[in-house]
Amino acid sequence: MKLRKHMIGVCLTGAMVLAGAASMQAFAAETEAVTEAVGGDITVELPTKENGVVSAETWKEQFPEIYESWKANEENSEVIDHVEEYPQIATLYEGMGFAHSYNSARGHSYTLEDVAATGRPHPLANCLTCKTPDYTALVNELGDEAYAMDFEEVYAQMDETVSCYNCHANNAGNGGELVVTHSYLDNAMGADKEKVDPATLSCGQCHNEYYFNPETKATTLPYTSLDTMNPDDILAFYNETGFTDYTNPQTGTQQIKVQHPEFETFMGAGSQHAGTFSCADCHMGKATSAEGVEYVNHKWTSPLNNEELIASTCSACHDDLKSQVAAIQEEEETRVNAIADQLVELTTKLAEAVASGEYTEDELNAIRSKNRDAQFYWDFVFVENSEGAHNSKLTKECLDKAESICAEAMALFK
Repeated sequence: MKLRKHMIGVCLTGAMVLAGAASMQAFAAETEAVTEAVGGDITVELPTKENGVVSAETWKEQFPEIYESWKANEENSEVIDHVEEYPQIATLYEGMGFAHSYNSARGHSYTLEDVAATGRPHPLANCLTCKTPDYTALVNELGDEAYAMDFEEVYAQMDETVSCYNCHANNAGNGGELVVTHSYLDNAMGADKEKVDPATLSCGQCHNEYYFNPETKATTLPYTSLDTMNPDDILAFYNETGFTDYTNPQTGTQQIKVQHPEFETFMGAGSQHAGTFSCADCHMGKATSAEGVEYVNHKWTSPLNNEELIASTCSACHDDLKSQVAAIQEEEETRVNAIADQLVELTTKLAEAVASGEYTEDELNAIRSKNRDAQFYWDFVFVENSEGAHNSKLTKECLDKAESICAEAMALFK
């Protein structure tokens, strides 16, 4: 489906700033709101693409510093094969594509390229949820119908990687207002989204734990408030609804494949920064051009790479931030690997028990249940990209639960 081309009149007010959040109710309503954004210093006509998205390239002349910093994300091009790095996942994820095709995330400039190249099957367009603003606009126009469309058909119409529209809709020239363009976050957070910094919500739209609704195929978050946005309640939701991502063919365990719960981890109990800083404060920050123009840096990177940020902000609480983070991540990685080995042993013994014929289905199901829960808590940490740095307290709690439940499962073998 294609939309007609049109022009959007936008007020340009100078430097972009991070402002309040607004909900994306529907594509047409958003377009109407942007069309009315006139006044201020300068009014220009900005062309949209056929799907109604103002592309990043269109903003290049108005915000050259921001545009160039966004383009700098292309420098993050390294790909790491997680299956090679963590050989345990070939066993733990057996039954789904991640067991043989699981690469590390790289710069947002490569989202479209990477989703097409993955060795995992993607029959439906819902795989494009966070890969391109073109698909976000399509969902905002068509609703859940867009999630069940054919991947290849929809992908052929996509041509822009993560860019301005994802976080600002078409409002980049209207004070840099941040917009929740992904409706599933609105559905999950409700009024609670007003309690979260807009710059954290903006990142949390994609950096979260989600699942595809079995009936509608829609991208959906497994909670309905801040209070239920935690590993225990998320697991309880999956268990109560009987949701499963895949079944291990050797054990019969119906497993959950956690995605990338940075939002839930950062906002979770024990987080030292969620009430003080936003994701953007640490992963973007302010910068000043050679001409003296201050702007928000749109090259997303670790705060450990921002010496100015460390000196001006982090040093108020951290004598040696880099060493502290390194220690947290080393401890997390050691435990992640050790518990992965334990889960492999559990999986292997369970497969042997299934094959032996010596266990009743009730006995096997009791072990499978603990196998599922233990692997969920381990996976919640394993796939969270900070390696414990976002919330070391929650990280340790999840790993403790994974290890404890794994031991309980092992004790059930004859």
